[in-house]
Amino acid sequence: MKLAVALTFLSVAVMVAMIFQTVRQEMTLRAMKSRMAENAAEVKKREKSIVELKIKIQEMKTALGTANGNIDERKKKKEELEKSAQEFDNTLKTCYTEKEGAEKMMKEKGDAINKVKDDHEAAKKRAEEETQNLKQQILDRDKAICAFADTTKEEARKLCGIPEAPK
Repeated sequence: MKLAVALTFLSVAVMVAMIFQTVRQEMTLRAMKSRMAENAAEVKKREKSIVELKIKIQEMKTALGTANGNIDERKKKKEELEKSAQEFDNTLKTCYTEKEGAEKMMKEKGDAINKVKDDHEAAKKRAEEETQNLKQQILDRDKAICAFADTTKEEARKLCGIPEAPK
């Protein structure tokens, strides 16, 4: 009987140990399942955020491509504007050069006109002096002629400016 009690006690002890081991394994299994569920949820959450980040990255790449396109267009416009500005500068320099030439020519023409005016004035004065001299010479000749002219004739008196003689 002792053997039966010892075997029963031993079987109960083994059974209790097995039940304890089974409960412990079940608890560990549940903990693992809950951790796996948490990990799966976390993986899904991270996958979702990765997908969102990929979408954002794609949007940013599209925006970057558009911005690069705009930058290229702006660079082309800038180059065109610089070329246009360079052409305008060259045209402006040419205009200034032509303006300086025209001003120089106008100054030369003005100087020439002033010289012609001065020469004209001098010629006019000389002509007046010559006219005066010639008038004086004519008057002197007339006086000389009148001195020898016959004042008895009416025509000679008229030319010499002698008043008519009373009759």
